[in-house]
Amino acid sequence: GSAMHVQVLPVYGGTPYGRQISRLKRGVDIVVGTPGRILDLIQKGVLDLSQASTVVLDEADEMLSMGFIEDIEAILNETPSDRQTTLFSATMPPAIRRLANSYMRDPQSFTISRKDITVAAIEQRYYLVNERDKLAALTRIFEIEPITSGLIFARTRRGTGELANELTVRGFPAEALNGDMSQDARERVLQRFRDNRIKVLVATDVAARGLDIDDISHVINYDLPQDPEVYVHRIGRTGRAGKTGVALTLLTPKEQWRFRRIEHFVKQPIAQAALPTVEEILAHRNAQLQEQVMVWLRRGRAKQEREMVETLMAEGHDPVEIAAVALKIARAEEKQRPIAPISDVWDKRRQRSKYDERRGYKKNGRNGRARSNGRNGNGRNGSHEQGMVRIFMSTGKAQGVRVNDIVRTIAHHADIPGHSLGKISIQSRHTLVDVPEDLVGQVLASNGSYRIGKRAVSVELA
Repeated sequence: GSAMHVQVLPVYGGTPYGRQISRLKRGVDIVVGTPGRILDLIQKGVLDLSQASTVVLDEADEMLSMGFIEDIEAILNETPSDRQTTLFSATMPPAIRRLANSYMRDPQSFTISRKDITVAAIEQRYYLVNERDKLAALTRIFEIEPITSGLIFARTRRGTGELANELTVRGFPAEALNGDMSQDARERVLQRFRDNRIKVLVATDVAARGLDIDDISHVINYDLPQDPEVYVHRIGRTGRAGKTGVALTLLTPKEQWRFRRIEHFVKQPIAQAALPTVEEILAHRNAQLQEQVMVWLRRGRAKQEREMVETLMAEGHDPVEIAAVALKIARAEEKQRPIAPISDVWDKRRQRSKYDERRGYKKNGRNGRARSNGRNGNGRNGSHEQGMVRIFMSTGKAQGVRVNDIVRTIAHHADIPGHSLGKISIQSRHTLVDVPEDLVGQVLASNGSYRIGKRAVSVELA
């Protein structure tokens, strides 16, 4: 805002209050901040919004998914009723529409049409792999694909760090970008990425929001998003500024039904590709090494090395053997990149059958319909929505629990996106929550850490 002589103050968590409070007392024109820190400053009595003329809500859907909707409403209630309100959202779920209708006067909606957001300049492919083979599949892709600048999407904050570390260990340097990072750390990582000092970022959807870099050659969906609009939002980060791009997806068999929804949404089939074989990778490595040798032969700038070869030849060594040993030394770093085996993809129906057996379902023999061996026969054990599993939480209306509390605690402790959760039914003393099949293990694994307020909450299959 300096060019317009406007005083702008960013406020966000993880930074000291002192400087922010000092700036507010001196007076600023615009405050840009996260809901939690803005609310803290209001409650401390140092941020007065009673004279605010304009309120802008950016990334509204992500704030909803992270459980901030009530904080946003509390902030809006501190502003005058005659303010101008603008809301930006990549997706428009019902809760966001309700927010707009409640806090905006006769709101006008501007939507980018789907034909404008489909990415004609992007080559899209997917690879069908088992969940346990995704890292091995990704490293094989890295061996062959000409990735000059890659953005990989993982589902969780923890997953970004683990994947970045695993890639780096295997000879493909990468850095993580997630919500656990301070703003300063995030900005340093992004600057290294822009400067091409790092070629691969592993990010969550939330952390990648607002990422504005034109030269990303590849976007890789390591984990498939829950929402087709999020898929389009992800891959739209490549193929910008008149350039072409590549979007790759690692798809597990149980996610195929969800991927069909994405194809329907983008109104085009997405091609399945075969992972590079061991033989193809070795041949590619040989071709790359040979090309490097040819480059240096053409340059003719190896005087010291030539003198070393002549010395070795004078000692009686065969020149072909000398060249072979030199090439072996040159490719020593390949040992850091072992080619992990890939198992055959399991049949989806076979997986479903095994999953049902673990959940306690069996055939009813005569009519072939499934019935449950669960705690009761009222259908509580399973979700009615395809691809979702119902879990039981030991808290409900009697404890004053709200949907916002449920979303926030599961998203935080299980480290999953809040928007991935399905139906939430709060009963008197318990709550039923629909969780995607591929995330239910992660949700249950965090049992023992869930808390709402000061109360511990247990989680189990319903």
